[in-house]
Amino acid sequence: MPFPTERPRRLRENARLRDLVGETVLTRNDLIYPLFVSEAIQGSEEIASMPGQYRHSIDSLLKQCELIMKAGIKAIILFGIPREKDALGRGAYAENGIIQKAVRSIKQEKFPLVIITDVCLCEYTSHGHCGVVKGERIDNDATLELLAAAALSQAQAGADIVAPSDMMDGRVQAIRRALDDARLESVPIMAYSAKYASAFYGPFREAAGSAPQFGDRRSHQMNPANRREALREVTQDLCEGADIVMVKPALAYLDVIREVRDMVNVPVAAYNVSGEYAMVEFAASHGVIDRQRMIMEILTAIKRAGADLILSYHALEAADWI
Repeated sequence: MPFPTERPRRLRENARLRDLVGETVLTRNDLIYPLFVSEAIQGSEEIASMPGQYRHSIDSLLKQCELIMKAGIKAIILFGIPREKDALGRGAYAENGIIQKAVRSIKQEKFPLVIITDVCLCEYTSHGHCGVVKGERIDNDATLELLAAAALSQAQAGADIVAPSDMMDGRVQAIRRALDDARLESVPIMAYSAKYASAFYGPFREAAGSAPQFGDRRSHQMNPANRREALREVTQDLCEGADIVMVKPALAYLDVIREVRDMVNVPVAAYNVSGEYAMVEFAASHGVIDRQRMIMEILTAIKRAGADLILSYHALEAADWI
């Protein structure tokens, strides 16, 4: 109907009306908080490229978990930084690896948190790549056994969800079989299904010391130009046994999140990554944005696009604002 009969502003007149007809509601249950835990430090150590984010020792991690629990956040995802790295990333699947020790410590404290563990080799390898390197090529199939071993080790330590982020073909199937064979069939897999070879990962790589020592990750992470390929990757991961699928990064890929959400009937996660975090913090430090409003707008946009779960370094503050 034409103006003046049709007046959309009627429902925007005051805050109560706007809340009443709001289409997207962000809640604490939507948020997952990423944490870095390191064998090489005592206490906590701020990450230079991610002000306000820290590498934690296990003692510091437990203190942080208490704050997260009190903020009402239900889930965390852990990234491990071993004291020593080697060509095969043995720290990822060692019984007493840093992630395994961290998971057991959190469980011992009985924090009511869903513990998700990142399954990849890049934080643990001396060359910084996500798999077994032969020459200057990543051997996909040789990597699967190690990823399955890492996921199994983390699940045996008590991880509630394992999250393969490597983008090797067949990794979800290999992990699902390893878990099922060990009678851990109830442990879900949250697959980084559409993980793009993005420029937004720089601060994370500095935080975890996982930058490749040669080449890049374009042979296995997705081309940022591709949309249909993401749907193919998601479909394959679901066929192999994934319980949750993820799109990473989030902000530059809102269209992909929406297409995945429309296609699948499982939970969809999106990772609001380190570079997205760093851009907000840089702009805020120069006084050119309203920091709180921008953070909440970004998180709401990711949910509006279709994400059920949002991994974000701003999650702890956002939970307080919510």
